[in-house]
Amino acid sequence: MIEYANIVGGIAAVLSTVSFVPQAAKIIRSRDTSSISTGMYAVTVAGFTLWTAYGAMQTAWPLIASNSICLILSAFILTMKLLPQRQKEKVADAVDVTGPDEP
Repeated sequence: MIEYANIVGGIAAVLSTVSFVPQAAKIIRSRDTSSISTGMYAVTVAGFTLWTAYGAMQTAWPLIASNSICLILSAFILTMKLLPQRQKEKVADAVDVTGPDEP
């Protein structure tokens, strides 16, 4: 029987991981990062880096996987925040986030 703690932990990991996707998609669509906090994302990237390292030290694959994905997404958001507008446009043009129903 699966323990309820594992179910709750699994759901928490999925929600935490996908929580950055809407922000990343919005940045790509709008090319606007003016309302994004550089400090908050710098701390977030540092935190996910350390959580990933901790997971690696513990050989805890759920920690490694979920925090690595969060690290990639939050680092992307931070990078987009720090890039000059011209570079931001190039990255956004290279990434397609439109769905099948969007123009």
